Amino acid sequence: MNWRYLQGHLAIAGAWGCVGVALLPLVHMFAIVVTNGERALSWTVFTTVTSGIAGGLANAIAGTFMLVGLGAAIVVPLGVMGGIYASEVREGRTVGAARLAADVLAGVPSIVIGYFGFVTMVTWLGWGFSLLAGSMALAVIMLPYVFRATDLAVQQVSDDLREASLALGATRIATVRGVVLRAATPGIVTGWLLALGIAVGETAPLIYTAGWSNYMPALKLTHAPIGYLTYVVWTFINEPFASANALAYAAGLLLMLLVLTLNVTARWAIARRA
Repeated sequence: MNWRYLQGHLAIAGAWGCVGVALLPLVHMFAIVVTNGERALSWTVFTTVTSGIAGGLANAIAGTFMLVGLGAAIVVPLGVMGGIYASEVREGRTVGAARLAADVLAGVPSIVIGYFGFVTMVTWLGWGFSLLAGSMALAVIMLPYVFRATDLAVQQVSDDLREASLALGATRIATVRGVVLRAATPGIVTGWLLALGIAVGETAPLIYTAGWSNYMPALKLTHAPIGYLTYVVWTFINEPFASANALAYAAGLLLMLLVLTLNVTARWAIARRA
């Protein structure tokens, strides 16, 4: 008994040690970004646009919200509806092909998706560097995560709930909408968060589709380049100027805070709904 007691405590200590080692890079990165980004944040950063390698981030902040927001508006209905269909049908060639396509698409490098968007949307369709082209590229990146998360979350709902709803006279659609989706909401929202976090941090596909602009986003879907925060981080951090490096750290801090806010808000909403 003493040996088993010791083994149990050693296993727990080893698990906590592994967690600590895994968290070290995250903590170190967070500390660097917060320390440098906090110094660079000011009211000017939020109210002025980028001017060369100086100025503020107003155009990049607005562009990031517009790109990710439009991309999510495109992909969430498609991904959720596709995931519900796949999980409810469960078997068949169409469902198998859809799941295989989603798994393959999730593994495609984002720069390849960006080049595909450049060839098809920017060049062939003639949209130019624009909000719509960038949002569509992000939607392609987010789609497999929303689809598979919805598929898995709905599959995990007990069949007893479905059968009870149908036994009470509810239709198949009413059962899915009123029973299955309620139980699967936490898993579906987790998939949304994962997809949004990935989209917020993308740079390569937006370089090929959204371009870059030092001005505030125009209210046009096509033929209007748009700024975004990840471009500032990727470009300005390598500049030999303190003002450019400060903007890069400020943009990195804003991106981290945005992802954190999304996670906290979603968890609060799920807990409130439960």
